[in-house]
Amino acid sequence: MNNERRVRVRFAPSPTGALHIGGVRTALYNYLFARQHGGDFILRIEDTDSQRFVPGAEDYIMQSLKWCGISIDEGINEGGPHAPYRQSERRDIYLKYALQLVQNGNAYYAFDSAEDLNKLREQAEANGQTFSYDAKVRNSLQTSLNLSEDEVNERINRGDQWVIRFKMPENENVEMDDLIRGHISINTQTLDDKVLYKSADKLPTYHLANIVDDHLMEISHVIRGEEWLPSLPLHYLLYRAFGWESTRPQFAHLPLLLKPQGQGKLSKRDGDKFGFPVFPLEWHPEDGQVAMGYREAGYLPEAFINMLALLGWNPGTEQEIFTMDDLISAFSLEHVSKSGARFNPEKAKWFNQQWLRTTDDKKLAEMIKPLHEAMGINASVERTAEAIALMKDRATFVQDYASLTERMFKRPDSYDEKSVNKFWKVDNVSKLRELRDLLAGESQIVPETTEPKVMDWIKENGYQMGQLMNTLRTAIWGISNGPSIFHICAFIGKEESLARIDQAIATLGEGK
Repeated sequence: MNNERRVRVRFAPSPTGALHIGGVRTALYNYLFARQHGGDFILRIEDTDSQRFVPGAEDYIMQSLKWCGISIDEGINEGGPHAPYRQSERRDIYLKYALQLVQNGNAYYAFDSAEDLNKLREQAEANGQTFSYDAKVRNSLQTSLNLSEDEVNERINRGDQWVIRFKMPENENVEMDDLIRGHISINTQTLDDKVLYKSADKLPTYHLANIVDDHLMEISHVIRGEEWLPSLPLHYLLYRAFGWESTRPQFAHLPLLLKPQGQGKLSKRDGDKFGFPVFPLEWHPEDGQVAMGYREAGYLPEAFINMLALLGWNPGTEQEIFTMDDLISAFSLEHVSKSGARFNPEKAKWFNQQWLRTTDDKKLAEMIKPLHEAMGINASVERTAEAIALMKDRATFVQDYASLTERMFKRPDSYDEKSVNKFWKVDNVSKLRELRDLLAGESQIVPETTEPKVMDWIKENGYQMGQLMNTLRTAIWGISNGPSIFHICAFIGKEESLARIDQAIATLGEGK
């Protein structure tokens, strides 16, 4: 096989529903591999299973990749030299290749009806066995292997339904290599004769369409999920049957994403049960049961991608925060794990916190502007960015900044009960009045000068700083914890600070 080929990879999802984060990770690893090697990333929609097609799923896939920052070189919208990139639009291509396999003796027609096959399964079960359509039975069933050519043609011409099945070689060891799992050897005695093409809908199955399209699109590397590993022997044999071994792509099968407990594949049900998304974007299926999305939950795409990249891949260093460019430079299939990667929703939150802290304040302000407007806050982006800067390390999700900064623009309409019970005492309120007079004497509140002046005043009078500062914070902020009270006062201004103290005393009284 020529190892000097241009790197060309494809992400080939089926539009049967929302794109699971495991699928996004597959797309990401393909994208990183392609970009690192100066190659091409192709999006191919594999929609040959018409019965499972879900309206809107195709657009959802493309919107998800766009949000994640995964750009497509060739695809449905982008076009390319191997268009079309939607398999249903390529249906006329596949029959030729299926017939080629029949003609060279690597496949055959089978005319068994669904009822015939059900009877065979029932008979096998009655004998404590499992029916397999393989070398043991194919010569005794309604196939072109034991029907005359005239009878085969007669059945086809009169409209009998048929399928083309691959003729699995008998008792042969298939030797394969996987870039993640190493060398693999499987004996064909354990494999059945898979259906490659169905006359009923004039469409190929995944196995045939996948191989033909990868060949015609000059795919150099197939990076896909572990669930396709059992299909690898058939795919190797199909490349051989077509005479395409010299251009067969290299394969890499990615580990599963596991539940937080570590047992079993991560599913939507796990997200519903534990309250975290398993889809990149919110999904609105026809049944009306909206599924959570990372975007709508307040995750930044950079954090989402960073988190996903490290689920199954280890950079070999202690580094955890990666930009997309960092990932492109560092990624390698050699460091992808063979074993499943356990999803940790708390770690996902941690990644988002880290990325929020490094995100430009104005960008965050623009993101929460609609939320602020719904709260009745119409501050400018610049002013909101200043408020966010004071809350930078306190948010986990984007929308947290809307609630965290609300009191920067609106006076408290209630006061935290625990804070009031603990600090709103007669003695504290009396000292708060003195502090109010001190602040009123300032031309403006500036943390660098006002805070030292207040601290000196507290010390000179022998007051308890913690008691007085928390009483002030309760009056200004509505609760005794939060960012620096002097920075809050500077942001809202001297007059608003005094007005909030007056409002708190009027509302809560002179203390208990």
